[in-house]
Amino acid sequence: MRVLVSDPLSEVGIQIFQETPGIDVDVTTGLAPEELKGIIGGYDGLVIRSATRVTADIIEAAHCLKVIGRAGIGLDNVDIPAASQRGIVVMNTPEGNTITTAEHTMAMMMALSRNIPQATASLKQGKWEKKKFKGRELFNKTLGLIGLGHIGRIVADRAKGMKMKVIVYDPYIKPDRIEMLDLEPVSLDGLLSRADYITVHTPKTEETKNMINREVISKMKKGAMIINCARGGIVNEADAYEALASGHLGGAAFDVFETEPPGRTRLMELPNFICTPHLGASTKEAQDNVAKDVAEQIIAYLLHGTVKNAVNVPSISEELMTVLRPFVTLLERIGSFQAQLSESALVEVQVHYRGVVTEYDVTPLTTALLKGMLTPILKHDINFVNAPYIAGERGIEVVESKSTRSDDFASLVKVTAKTLEGENIISGTIFGRDLPRILRINNFYLEAIPEGHILLIRNENTPGVIGQITSALARHQINISRMQVGEEKEKKQNVILITTGTSVNDDILEEIRLLEHVFSAQRIEL
Repeated sequence: MRVLVSDPLSEVGIQIFQETPGIDVDVTTGLAPEELKGIIGGYDGLVIRSATRVTADIIEAAHCLKVIGRAGIGLDNVDIPAASQRGIVVMNTPEGNTITTAEHTMAMMMALSRNIPQATASLKQGKWEKKKFKGRELFNKTLGLIGLGHIGRIVADRAKGMKMKVIVYDPYIKPDRIEMLDLEPVSLDGLLSRADYITVHTPKTEETKNMINREVISKMKKGAMIINCARGGIVNEADAYEALASGHLGGAAFDVFETEPPGRTRLMELPNFICTPHLGASTKEAQDNVAKDVAEQIIAYLLHGTVKNAVNVPSISEELMTVLRPFVTLLERIGSFQAQLSESALVEVQVHYRGVVTEYDVTPLTTALLKGMLTPILKHDINFVNAPYIAGERGIEVVESKSTRSDDFASLVKVTAKTLEGENIISGTIFGRDLPRILRINNFYLEAIPEGHILLIRNENTPGVIGQITSALARHQINISRMQVGEEKEKKQNVILITTGTSVNDDILEEIRLLEHVFSAQRIEL
């Protein structure tokens, strides 16, 4: 088996490949896209970090490729749908750099509080400006964590060791689970009004992009400081500049930027802004860890068929996967739909299997459901291996049941997701051999293809509403691919499911919500 390492990788990983019988490894970094495309056809495995972009064109040329491994977490540089379509397993190494990123967050917080970069630059210029660089203590200050994943929990632990008060906003974790960690759960507004320091620990998704914007910053305590070592673009850089320049924010420290490298930006002109060039995972220990992890994972898959930390395939045998793959897709997308439908933390998931599908081990299907459910929240931090563990960690109870009888379909899956505020029901099946379909969304019965850009709209059952909605989309050059309408007679409401050719942005979505007789409109991305 031949493996290509196309980005710089710690020698620890290279050595593991070299010492494994049956594996031939080539290290060729800095390849242009056309150069990679020209040679990728001869390799069974590809190891990347952030530099190599594995596009659909590269995947199309990768005739022998079986696995892509990322030494790190983020997979924004891999076309995962194209890889999945070709049956290529995509893996990452989500655990290798959590400690080092958390430590960098703490280092940035302390450097910001004590003006260390500014004072260093001043002293190197021959100045002695003790009064100018008076700092502040972390002791007894309140730290607000936005997101309580693995890195957030480590930051919380380190901050408590420094005798800080830690409060947490994470709408996807039940408050009692946060309290079990001896942390205080709060609303976002509560965090903003109380925190002296705010650190960000969320993936970058449609929901978290520009999450920290002008409106949110205006609710922060005057003089508060914000640290972002998560993903660029979660904090709006222009709005942060305004708040820092006006003095509303006391300081900011960024390790990540919306565009990387960012070049010389206005933020860098401010004395109360410090930054580093995406160094969160850049320690020898972290790079050794992820290199070792990715090498071992790729070898285990190529030589033994063992799947670990894959983001696009569960850990089941090839024979069983042939039968269950359509159900894996169905359950993963139902899970994603449920997560985007939910308006508060998930507390329980009930999945009921009926018919022929119960003849098989459905554990991988429930895992696919959980992965789909957690992916909109955690993005690349979640995979088929850690999904059940993380669901349990977040206090999500999973109830699985079976019934061999299914009157209307050969197989049927019903998923009930309970949140702190209510529940949603979605049912689905497989048409033919491999065509996933959603058949029910709460009291709305339909036949929908669970893929693409979807709008779920509830409106009063009155003439003209559908015309207003379609006209609004047409004005913005949004093409409608499919549309289904159902009636909830008891409520005298319609439910409309629209699949569009392109994603509907927030402004268009708000325009639809403001239409007369429209009660709600939600964007679902599958």
